[in-house]
Amino acid sequence: MTRFTKITPPKATRRRPQRRNRLPDRWLLQDAKARFSELVRRVHSDGPQRVTVHGRDEVVVIAAEEFRRLKGNPTGEALITAMRTSPHRDVDIEPRRTTMPVRKVAL
Repeated sequence: MTRFTKITPPKATRRRPQRRNRLPDRWLLQDAKARFSELVRRVHSDGPQRVTVHGRDEVVVIAAEEFRRLKGNPTGEALITAMRTSPHRDVDIEPRRTTMPVRKVAL
C-alpha cells in the first residue's frame, strides 16, 4: 500500500504593509500615537514634526517654547495701540444707561 502525503503550501506570513519612504519629520497618526515619547524627543532635537492623516498634513507638533514665541504675549497691547492710532478714536462707544421699569408683583 502506497501512502500519499498531501503537500500543503507554506502558510502566508502576515506582513506589515510596506511604508512609503517617509520623510524624517512626518508621522502617520497611528505611529505618532504609538510612539508619542519619541515624537516629543524629536521635536526637541530635530524641530517641528508633522502628523498626517490619510496622507495629508493635519497637525504640526512644536515645542512649547516655540509656541509661546509664535503666540506672543497676550497683554492686549496690540489692541490698545490700534485703538489709539484709529482715525475714529473720538467716537463715543460708552453704552447708554437707562433705568429699567420695575414691575410690582402681588404676594
